[in-house]
Amino acid sequence: MAQNQEVSNTVGKPIHCRAAVARKAGEPLVIEEIIVAPPKARELRVRVLCSALCFSDIHFWRLKEPHGYYPRIFGHETVGVVESVGEGIEDVKVGDTVIPSFLAYCGECPDCTSIKSNQCSKLRFELSPYIRDGTSRFSDTKGETIYHFGYTSGFSEYTVVDITHVTKVDPALPASRACLLGCGVSTGVGAAWKTADIEEGTTVAIFGLGVIGLAVAEGARLRGAKTIIGVDLNPDKVEIGKKFGITNFINPRELGGKLASEVILEMTDGLGADYCFECVGLPSLSQEAFTCCRKGWGKTIILGVDKPDSQFILNSLVNNHSGKTITGVQYGGLKPNLDIAILAKRYLDKELQLDLFVTHEIKLEDINKAFKLLIEGKCLRTVIWFDQERARADGVTFNEI
Repeated sequence: MAQNQEVSNTVGKPIHCRAAVARKAGEPLVIEEIIVAPPKARELRVRVLCSALCFSDIHFWRLKEPHGYYPRIFGHETVGVVESVGEGIEDVKVGDTVIPSFLAYCGECPDCTSIKSNQCSKLRFELSPYIRDGTSRFSDTKGETIYHFGYTSGFSEYTVVDITHVTKVDPALPASRACLLGCGVSTGVGAAWKTADIEEGTTVAIFGLGVIGLAVAEGARLRGAKTIIGVDLNPDKVEIGKKFGITNFINPRELGGKLASEVILEMTDGLGADYCFECVGLPSLSQEAFTCCRKGWGKTIILGVDKPDSQFILNSLVNNHSGKTITGVQYGGLKPNLDIAILAKRYLDKELQLDLFVTHEIKLEDINKAFKLLIEGKCLRTVIWFDQERARADGVTFNEI
């Protein structure tokens, strides 16, 4: 009853709430009061339950130019409850649990109606600092505009998103697990299932065992891959990787001058891995992944995010005559509006190991400590709780960092 009363008092009005605002590139976020405007037509305002910190947030938080817009609210692995809706929305109502997504789904364009693509051609993904209509719904108490990020901006107690960027989810899914499906885990599992379409008994090589790389391993494990090779500089990833199905671990620092791609070729009798994944965002690793990808039918999938102007070079002769393929993909090729529900069910059916990805759960006040943990490689996913009452109801024990 109290929640319904709260909703009735805020519909159509600006909401004052707390958010973690990036004021300058690479500097600690500032916890401050902001104003969130009501949703316009085809938009909804969401009360954020919790958000997880993804390395893509850190990547863009560090950027000055291009695409460095400040002040800004980051956060794109988010789950929340709809507080109010604008005109023209029928499929989502107040009180629904939703996951905002950086990818749009209009449901009408050739891409959205095809099984071959998750790239809406009507509402293309852009590194825009605004919501879809080219304006912001955030401002500070002095009236200064605060920019959006990835059409989601989950590091705020309330956010506004376009209906094309929202997926309803089963409220039975724990919030701290639901938010993971907004980016990293879905990207990795989706790349294994949909982009690569990994077959049983095959060999997989994964460069970079962060959350995306481990999610690729999880997807490969569920698909029945025989050998899953993980490449990472962090020795702590050996034991973590085993939980997700990694069968062989390579630390490039321990190869005596050899490249990881050379070792993988040796392990596979010179043939290479059937599927290779680059999950860091380094052109050199993309080249290595392609090098050790099996001739004839091997697939290399690039998942890592590098600087917008970065390039990597492939040998023309090898590329033209090896029979290998290489592709980039967003969100693992998944369509959020269709595939998030499938992943959620696989978790609820105790198949998809979402629990293993959450290493820390913290209060909003500790968000900068979460950045430090991820930069230092001391966590997988840290979940930042904005609704502490819900956290207590879910039995969450906050980590002291």
